[in-house]
Amino acid sequence: MSKAVDILRDNSHAPTAPQTQPLSGPITWKVGTLEPDAGFVVLDENCQLEIEKIVNKLRDNPLPLLHLKPEFFQLESCRQAMKNAKYELEEGPGFVIIDKLPVDKFSKAEMTAVYWVLMQLVGRPVAQSWDGKMIYDVRDKGKRAGNGVRPDVTAEGQNFHTDNSFNLCPPHYVGLLCLRPAKQGGISSVVSFYSVYNEMLEHHPELLRRLHDDFLFDRQREHAPGEPKVLQHPLFQHVNGKLVCRLSYYQVKNGYQLAGVEMDELSHQAISTLEEIMNGETFSKEFYFEPGQIQIVDNTRCGHRRTGFVDYDDEDMKRHLVRLWLRDSGQPFYNG
Repeated sequence: MSKAVDILRDNSHAPTAPQTQPLSGPITWKVGTLEPDAGFVVLDENCQLEIEKIVNKLRDNPLPLLHLKPEFFQLESCRQAMKNAKYELEEGPGFVIIDKLPVDKFSKAEMTAVYWVLMQLVGRPVAQSWDGKMIYDVRDKGKRAGNGVRPDVTAEGQNFHTDNSFNLCPPHYVGLLCLRPAKQGGISSVVSFYSVYNEMLEHHPELLRRLHDDFLFDRQREHAPGEPKVLQHPLFQHVNGKLVCRLSYYQVKNGYQLAGVEMDELSHQAISTLEEIMNGETFSKEFYFEPGQIQIVDNTRCGHRRTGFVDYDDEDMKRHLVRLWLRDSGQPFYNG
């Protein structure tokens, strides 16, 4: 394989053979099979009282956000709510909407602090960029997506993807707190890779086999100086009896361009068919994100995206989400 740049092989995600039997379980949902309240967890009145006590304690006893831990607070009801959320992630549809933090009562900084505390009841926060950023503000910065510019800092629409698919140690869960939605658009969607897998197994088995082999990913300059700019790993892999998915159509397309490698017809057909199925109306679940809601997605079994959006002119009114990555395995560094 000729290349213009060095390519890093992710040996922790070596190719595996596809399974020949359909996948099963609650994760194999389609829109028509989901219950109306699937993945929906309510922060009840007792949770709201605990949240208010968190904020009041922090007002009286300021502490840098990264030092805050759940054990500093009385959180019996919130612990149960987040336990319910984790059950939905692990044994349910693989996504959860937590409804919701009272954004009208507290400041953005206070809501972010509560969010940070609650999310630790699901998993350990880890770095979201090579420079160690732990808390990531998802806002339009007026840029266009490209090498070194992630789509999440633009107003452009996204393909279904898994976060950090283009680097060595993706998060297990991705959390988003909505502080403000967009003026128009910015609709969130989730898709189960397990259902998509079954569809391809039935109708496109030869293309499914190709998805289990290596693709090239643009690493988005999120690495130490001198390291390879392109990563190589499969989109689908079977690990300990589970399907693990890592996908970003955008970064795959850029990876081949950056490496100076032309994608062959089978590879192009396989990833294009995957995209077509995921975008079908029967496979993706849409969410209208409300202020104060928290969305958490299993980043190994579900893909997520949002549509493009139009924002407000007023800076304080602009769309603002706060993202956390959670992963209990490895170390909390960006590359684990």
